[in-house]
Amino acid sequence: MSPANPTAAQDKVPAILLAGSRPGRDPLAAAAGVTYKALIPIAGRPMIDHVARILLAHPRIGPVIVLVQDPAIFAADPATAWLARDPGIQMMPSGAGISQSLLDLIDGGGAALPAVVTTADNVLLTGAMIDSFLADAVRSDIAVAMVERRTLLAAYPESKRTWLKFRDGWWSGANLFWIGGPKARGVIAFWRSVEQDRKKGWKILAAFGPFLLVSSALRLLSLRQGMRLAGRRFQVSARPVSMPQPEACIDADKPEDLALIEQILSAKARP
Repeated sequence: MSPANPTAAQDKVPAILLAGSRPGRDPLAAAAGVTYKALIPIAGRPMIDHVARILLAHPRIGPVIVLVQDPAIFAADPATAWLARDPGIQMMPSGAGISQSLLDLIDGGGAALPAVVTTADNVLLTGAMIDSFLADAVRSDIAVAMVERRTLLAAYPESKRTWLKFRDGWWSGANLFWIGGPKARGVIAFWRSVEQDRKKGWKILAAFGPFLLVSSALRLLSLRQGMRLAGRRFQVSARPVSMPQPEACIDADKPEDLALIEQILSAKARP
């Protein structure tokens, strides 16, 4: 199945930066004394600041759409006010949850497709990660960045993630996604129904049908085969993108994640 936009390998693509909060008070934001998780300071800067600057600096990315519940709060904060002023950024209100926010944006015509999607807690995002992802993602209707367990644990054995087990390894999602065109809408709408179980790998697999769940449990399929099979349900080409960077799947979900991210950034900042 051909990708939605075969010219995307050379063109700039928009990025959608999800910086809203799920329903309810985020415990990390509450502990940090900020309104939204995206405003939690890491290495002296709000986490959204790290991600937005990486996206803006990348030669293949532009423009950047930032989805937040209340753009005025970010515009009023001295550390994030630049987001509202930067000509490469468009601040837009988000809905409740990642999938609903994306559906609202796509249905409302607020985003051109194809597009890269990432999240404000993807603090360790680098230009090299974007390069690795786009090299493979643009050939599909929808793609998800993934890191194999051995890649992560070889560098950060203390990191704990949610793993999906397949014949070719145990995989954890990285917060980089590719939406190749309107055909991906059905997958996003489906994700809305399972988003609350995103940390329970078996429930996600079960939602795609018993065959995929059993095949995963028996390790009959590789990750790529599983994604291809899941994509057929929605008549889209779906693929995982194996990321060589272990940091790609370390996002800020727990207090220990924040500590690890601080350590990694500190180490990179040393001469």
